[in-house]
Amino acid sequence: MVNRRHVLSGLALAALTRSAWAQDYPQRPVRVIVPYAPGGASDILARLIQPHLDRTFGQSFVVDNRGGGASQVGTQAIATAAPDGYTIGVIDSAFVINPGLFAGKLPYDTKKDFAAVSLLAMSPLVLVVHPDVPAKTAEGLVALARQKPGEVTFASAGLGTAIHLAGEQFRQVARIEINHIPYRGGGPSVIDLLAGKVNFTFSTIPAILEHVRGGRVRALGITGVRHTHLPDVPTMAEVGLAGVDSAPLFGMVAPAAVPPAIIARLTEAAAGAVKSDALNARLIEIGYLPVGSSPAEFRARIEAEIDKWTRIIQTANIKPT
Repeated sequence: MVNRRHVLSGLALAALTRSAWAQDYPQRPVRVIVPYAPGGASDILARLIQPHLDRTFGQSFVVDNRGGGASQVGTQAIATAAPDGYTIGVIDSAFVINPGLFAGKLPYDTKKDFAAVSLLAMSPLVLVVHPDVPAKTAEGLVALARQKPGEVTFASAGLGTAIHLAGEQFRQVARIEINHIPYRGGGPSVIDLLAGKVNFTFSTIPAILEHVRGGRVRALGITGVRHTHLPDVPTMAEVGLAGVDSAPLFGMVAPAAVPPAIIARLTEAAAGAVKSDALNARLIEIGYLPVGSSPAEFRARIEAEIDKWTRIIQTANIKPT
């Protein structure tokens, strides 16, 4: 018969061994998977954090771009990597949108196959219209859409993208009918907005800031909190549309079974990076809102975002192309 004291002693020894192993982590380079091609917002954030991680751990953190499949290729590579802390990932809003968009068809379970490390940053979205649109405020745009149901045109970066779902959330919250026009990426949608071919869109601050400052588009509202780059633009809550809260998120995750002690070390380093004076200021400068959350906070946010976007997708009957 197994002695209970021996079992408990063995468990305690195993816990101490794992803790000691975590203190020695990492002993070789760590792969940071970004599920997109180089140059996107997730990639930029990963490469800004990378030097801080290198210095903190005394090892190289190597960004590995794995684009394809609406971010599924790279995200699956994170989920199926060895759970030893030597493969982690930086994800964005597709991580929480895809479970609703590809219901039951993802090659991984977003809620079960990943360990949350930290919500690194958010990216507020700005509601912008072409100057020829008579609406001067978000309330005015809602009124215009109600006067002309289905005639006001909304440009997105593509079906099922964060921008599309921001517009759909706006439509559902404001109870209006708009004409959604999907493009192949955010760049072409903004080009047609500037040309007056569409009436409005949502955009990240870096993509639209100079056009707002140059008067080529008019900013009517911003999700989340007011931003230092656009201090006079009210939040969506301030204009009576608190339910319009879409703000792309960027976070660090790891395979689900990575030891908690290693997750804790990664959290401390990654959250510390985005909160450090130099990087914090740089992130704000280029349009992010730094966060640096705990794993529990990020886990709760992931689950809430999945549930929210799944409801919006199902209500609108959005299907992936």
